[in-house]
Amino acid sequence: MTLEFGAHVSAAGGVDLALNRANDFGMTACQLFTKNERQWAAKPLDPEVVQRFIERNAEFGFKHLVAHDSYLINIASPVAENREKSRLALQHELERCDMLGVPYLVSHPGAHMGDGPELGIERVGQAINQIHNEMPDGKAIILIETTAGQGSTLGRSFEEIGGMIEQLEDKSRIGVCLDTCHIFAAGYDIRDPEAYAETIAAFDRAIGLSYLKCLHLNDSQKGLGMHVDRHAHIGEGEIGLEGFRNFVNDERLAGLPGILETPKEAPEFAEDRKNLDILRALIATKPSE
Repeated sequence: MTLEFGAHVSAAGGVDLALNRANDFGMTACQLFTKNERQWAAKPLDPEVVQRFIERNAEFGFKHLVAHDSYLINIASPVAENREKSRLALQHELERCDMLGVPYLVSHPGAHMGDGPELGIERVGQAINQIHNEMPDGKAIILIETTAGQGSTLGRSFEEIGGMIEQLEDKSRIGVCLDTCHIFAAGYDIRDPEAYAETIAAFDRAIGLSYLKCLHLNDSQKGLGMHVDRHAHIGEGEIGLEGFRNFVNDERLAGLPGILETPKEAPEFAEDRKNLDILRALIATKPSE
């Protein structure tokens, strides 16, 4: 057993069409935006589109659906008005996930903007607790994404994310998305079995593997610990193929969604097909008895 492979797929023309595109590539997992990720405003989801989305998900039989929230959201902001605007936007994205039946919403934890990690982490916890209190029947859960640690961005260490989770009153409604490029850029080595084992052990100590619900599988254009978030195609960056071999053959991760967010430049997203094939080829086959 291994990860359920997929990619972030365009929802251009309607979120239901993202599922068509993912199915055409033989994906068993799919990530999408439910709204424009670079705008605050969002048109309401068309009920007919919602119904088609639900029907196509049932028809195609995806193992995992994941949404990603807006890049504008910063629930750690020191500016109260911006922080509240971000909290409401995050809550709205969870509501859209519930309408579509998408169980996970990947979210960057935000940036403290100079106020320091401790205060930023506290604000993240307060915002998520408030969302949980205002959505007592919400189904979709937030997956806090590991980050490369650029600037004052939170989530550069497993301890920072563990600190966010520790503050939450309802820990059953939270999870973590591990991005391979981001943790490598943040200084966690994963390029050989020994380094990989140490990194996963560090994750388990600071957060707990039970919280790991999704992986973003991206190589890194920049080196270890450089705190630069630049994705590369699988095997073409500083992590290299052996790093990804560690992930796809870790039985503890079997069944989790492994989502590509690698560059898309060729027509019809041909790079996704190539990267998916590379990942599948890294799966170790059991020797014949």
